[in-house]
Amino acid sequence: MIRQILIGLVISALGIMMVWKTGWALSMIGRVEWAERTFGAGGSRTFFKLMGVGLILIGFIVMTDLFDIFFGDFILGLFGY
Repeated sequence: MIRQILIGLVISALGIMMVWKTGWALSMIGRVEWAERTFGAGGSRTFFKLMGVGLILIGFIVMTDLFDIFFGDFILGLFGY
């Protein structure tokens, strides 16, 4: 229980850093050509902000132990169970 709360907090903190300090993420990872083509100028920054929001949501899902509920049914649906 404590372990998944800590893992969820780390994932959420990484997501918050990606949204808050987008320049930091951009300098660490670099530009994403797909995002630049798709979103236009500043597309990499938009991509990192969207990825950060996604990481925040996944972190909260892991913290609250809802991972199986959200993603378990999706994965089982892919394989027809």
